[in-house]
Amino acid sequence: MLRRRADLLRSIRHFFHARGVLEVETPCLSRAGATDPAIESLTVTLPEATLWLHTSPEFPMKRLLAAGSGDIYQIARVFRAGEAGRSHNPEFTLLEWYRVGFDHHRLMAEVDDLVRGLAGDRLSRPTIWLSYRQAMLDHAGIDPLHADVGELADRARALGLDVRGELDRDGWLDLIMSMVVAPALPADGLTFIHDYPASQAALARICPENPAVAERFELYWGGVELANGFHELGDAVEQGARFEADNRRRRAAGQAAVAVDHHLLAALAEGLPDCAGVALGVDRLLMCLSGCDHIRQVLAFDWERA
Repeated sequence: MLRRRADLLRSIRHFFHARGVLEVETPCLSRAGATDPAIESLTVTLPEATLWLHTSPEFPMKRLLAAGSGDIYQIARVFRAGEAGRSHNPEFTLLEWYRVGFDHHRLMAEVDDLVRGLAGDRLSRPTIWLSYRQAMLDHAGIDPLHADVGELADRARALGLDVRGELDRDGWLDLIMSMVVAPALPADGLTFIHDYPASQAALARICPENPAVAERFELYWGGVELANGFHELGDAVEQGARFEADNRRRRAAGQAAVAVDHHLLAALAEGLPDCAGVALGVDRLLMCLSGCDHIRQVLAFDWERA
């Protein structure tokens, strides 16, 4: 497995070198963290400050893009609290890259090229491309853009999901996606799900032709989520408002607020080039390539033995 990982990293670097994409490194420790309520950061306390271990190298990579770096990629060790299980380890390897002049559809095609090139004959089906709405209609029988909270809750329970208590609208959507839609995707193929609800835009642009959706995608190999990508939001004011909204949701849920990355907002204000970016889980990809069913099988030391 050590050799397989080394070969995989070598092949990834060859892919980007051949396309003229520059490898970069950015700090693991930051004075700001991820505000997304679905992600919990790990912190490091120093005498002079509390710092966050990054959950993704996204923010500093966007600062490089705004400074004129051009196309860049990074293979980074990243950290997320409270994530341990069959496909999660609190410390993991993330491949992240940004392509100037790409939208999310063009970047999806490049992600497909990378993963299919690495997989060889392990993928027997053609790639499937579905909008989020179509995926939910096909596999869960509900329209995610028009159903209200009550309809989503009723549909989730009708699909056999045993939920005690109530969730908000995005909570029900996430539950149905992860527990119903993802497991129904073809096990021997890749599926891109794109154009997520605008409420789940994260750092993606809202579609100008359809404000109900964001220009965001995810890639699945069978039911395993491998990648999450955006046509990147370049509006500093809008991004700052989203950070503040995230922290309001965190406080309402009893989570600690997270320091906002003002360096990123300043870089966006200076001007982010039109670009698309994606983060792909290297450990999960290695699981799929190797036919493994637990992340510890592809790590030299998982968190219980670190």
